[in-house]
Amino acid sequence: MLAKRAFSPHQKRVNFALMGIKHYFLNDEDKRAKFIFNLIAPFYHLIDKGTEKDFEMMAQLLNGYYPLKGKSVLDVGCGTGSWIKTLSKYNLKYAAGADFSEKMVSVAKKRLENIDCFVQNGQNLSMFEDKSFDMVTATFVLHGMKSNKRAIVINEMKRVARETVVIHDFYNNRQFAVRLLESLERSDFKNFQKNFKNEMAILFENFEILRGQNDNALYIGKIS
Repeated sequence: MLAKRAFSPHQKRVNFALMGIKHYFLNDEDKRAKFIFNLIAPFYHLIDKGTEKDFEMMAQLLNGYYPLKGKSVLDVGCGTGSWIKTLSKYNLKYAAGADFSEKMVSVAKKRLENIDCFVQNGQNLSMFEDKSFDMVTATFVLHGMKSNKRAIVINEMKRVARETVVIHDFYNNRQFAVRLLESLERSDFKNFQKNFKNEMAILFENFEILRGQNDNALYIGKIS
């Protein structure tokens, strides 16, 4: 009987990278996305630094419409936690984040104080009961998936929310760098910008859009 081969840490990293590259070229968008975000997790907070001003501006816009003080908030697809960290400045009662990338959550836990972070896929928020949070939000998450999966995630967000679902994402962004990055990620960026308003209108009887700068927006669905 052959003995099991022992792989060095370097060989394991190489094998992981090759496996991830295989997932990137497959049509399974979940495996592809998970590989990408696990790969970039260690330095993703550096990318977030470039969005801090935008996040602060959009959080201020949201707070003017929906006062955040004393609210409980779950951020779905929280990444390393920059959006929920920004919202927590408005004296939330409770703040939590969820992401399907174990490495993103690991970084978030190290960066954030007084914010709970969980490994959980937005398509199945099973660890959270119905109406667990006043507001459930997601920032720059849904444009990366096809419309059928967007609907699954939003319906899960609706289930967990008591009052409001807020999607912070692109509105009509035509910047070349953004289009290039989204193309490399193989996201549904173009269809999202074209169709998402109608998708939200179907899922929520009471739905509004707050436009921000840089062609971003808050898509706000109120729970009936």
